[in-house]
Amino acid sequence: MKNVLPLNRIYSPFLAVLWNLLLVYVVYQIARLEYYLENTDLLNYTVEVWQGGLLFDTSAILYTNALYVVLMLFPLHLKENAVYQRVCQWLFVIVNALTLAFNLMDSVYFRFTMRRTTTTVFDEFSNEHNLGGIFLTELLRHWYLVLLFALVVVLLWKGYAKPQLDQRTLRPWWRYSLVCLFSLLLFTPFCVAGMRGGFTTAVRPITISNANQYASRPTDAALVLNTPFALIRTIGKNTFEVPHFFADQKQLETVFSPVHIPQDSMPMQKKNVVILIVESFGREYIGALNKTLEHGTYKGYTPHVDSLIAHSITFTRSYCNGRKSIDGMPSILSSIPMFVEPFFLTPASMNHVDGFASLLGAEGYQTAFFHGAQRGSMGFMAFARHTGFQHYYGREDYNDDPRFGGDDDFDGMWAIWDEPFLQYYATKMSEMKEPFMTAVFTASSHHPYKVPEKYKERYPEEGIEIHKCIRYTDMAIGRFFETARRQPWFKNTIFVLTSDHTNLTDHAYYQTDLGGYCSPIVIYEPGRQPEMQDKIAQQIDILPTVLGMLHYQKPYFAFGIDVLNTPAEDTWAVNYLFGTYQYVKHGHVLQFDGQKTKALYSLQDSLMQHNLLLKSKAEADSSLITHHSSLQTMETELKAIIQQYMERMTQDRLKP
Repeated sequence: MKNVLPLNRIYSPFLAVLWNLLLVYVVYQIARLEYYLENTDLLNYTVEVWQGGLLFDTSAILYTNALYVVLMLFPLHLKENAVYQRVCQWLFVIVNALTLAFNLMDSVYFRFTMRRTTTTVFDEFSNEHNLGGIFLTELLRHWYLVLLFALVVVLLWKGYAKPQLDQRTLRPWWRYSLVCLFSLLLFTPFCVAGMRGGFTTAVRPITISNANQYASRPTDAALVLNTPFALIRTIGKNTFEVPHFFADQKQLETVFSPVHIPQDSMPMQKKNVVILIVESFGREYIGALNKTLEHGTYKGYTPHVDSLIAHSITFTRSYCNGRKSIDGMPSILSSIPMFVEPFFLTPASMNHVDGFASLLGAEGYQTAFFHGAQRGSMGFMAFARHTGFQHYYGREDYNDDPRFGGDDDFDGMWAIWDEPFLQYYATKMSEMKEPFMTAVFTASSHHPYKVPEKYKERYPEEGIEIHKCIRYTDMAIGRFFETARRQPWFKNTIFVLTSDHTNLTDHAYYQTDLGGYCSPIVIYEPGRQPEMQDKIAQQIDILPTVLGMLHYQKPYFAFGIDVLNTPAEDTWAVNYLFGTYQYVKHGHVLQFDGQKTKALYSLQDSLMQHNLLLKSKAEADSSLITHHSSLQTMETELKAIIQQYMERMTQDRLKP
């Protein structure tokens, strides 16, 4: 009887694997809690979020640890030695340390994107040469995450369980091999089911969008997910899937068509067009657009832009169409919103695309794009060339101009400071032949939130860290317009000021699913009557609106509308929030997950606290009839927009 081995010795490789995978679950829960604590003002951590998180954690853990499991359970008794087991331990710790690092880093990045990071991030920053400095800066700023990472990695190493096998356990070898083979075969179906998200054949492999069923708000879906899962699920995936909401193409075109056929009988007015895309310049920071915020006590951080707004056309509700700089470019300059992933990081970026530069260039305009970063940064140069810009001016061009300060004006991280670069922008336009169309993308109101040394006392720390940068950039914009007013081309120019996206926030109104997309759209035409129009406007409206102001005559392609020549009740906005489409129209915000409507809010419900679809019959009143009518109309319109977008992206039909 002494030769009979205990069962726990025979099964110890399988038990060791189970213990170690449970240890990884603990690591993922630590990472999720840290993700929440890093963004506690933006996220809600509920029991439902935790339960959904287990599903996505299971998938990510099994994907990333599949090789480790196979190596541990492979039915070969010769592998049971100290060297082999140490290799397995190193593999286990390194793989799970990397996934932990991804989750921790993404907790910091979330505040800027409001979503989990996907594989497009590698394309987005592929042309940046300053990432080492950025990472080092962030490591110093978030030292506590480095400490947490080190502690959890020690936990992984110390808590790791090794199979306690000796030579007696391995004899006879066939029994050991048979047990390992049985364990591996037993584990395999559970592994596949865990990766897919369930056992039943009706379960498709879970995707990022499935996280929304565990979140009360689309923003909270990021907390349900984990970054390794988001990365794995977007590797080599087809971004655009065509839905079939409308079988009849004529009906689809009737509900919504992105092809514009101008009916304007007036001859085209070839005015200059100047587009200022201001980094992170959210509507929250602009006092003139927040007169009702906090009962009128909110003053804002933009006195120069406030002065500009007093002479401009603005809108009561204006929105961006994405949360990244690379989302803003196509939206503003080509009227293409961001759905699913940034347009210019998808295969559809090779489609034939028009925009301000190509359309006006064909009318004899000289066109140029300006960005104070190194050429190629953020893919802006590629996009500018693809959409027809004849000239591109970046940091290198600024440095080559002896009239300016060269690299002494470099901020040390991203680009030339806004004040000197906007002066360069105004100067270069004075050298261009009219009519011209130009766009500039500023950079200073950006992480890591610094201002030039000489302005540190003038713009000290206040409120949240971006506020001093907003004040500096506002000053730079004011100086730009001072210079522009002295130029002969000024009075013959239409200026548009907007932001690429929003950024840090300290007001609840701007922390909602919709509030996170509040960007200014300011149209300034010298001599035109200023007006705050009670309309909805969005970035993709800028192209058709300006073309309308120019009385452009030819058919063109744009997902937006000419908001100045559209009745207020027909204006709308759309954006995409990590698996959920948000559609603003008819006094409501509709949230649609691609299959069904999840929520409907009144625009008067500024904090989005009352989902009208959840009202009980006892609470129902006559107003719900109106809500129901709005719901049906909005859902039909949104489905048409989505189908048009997906069909045209996949079929290369982005021209009339």
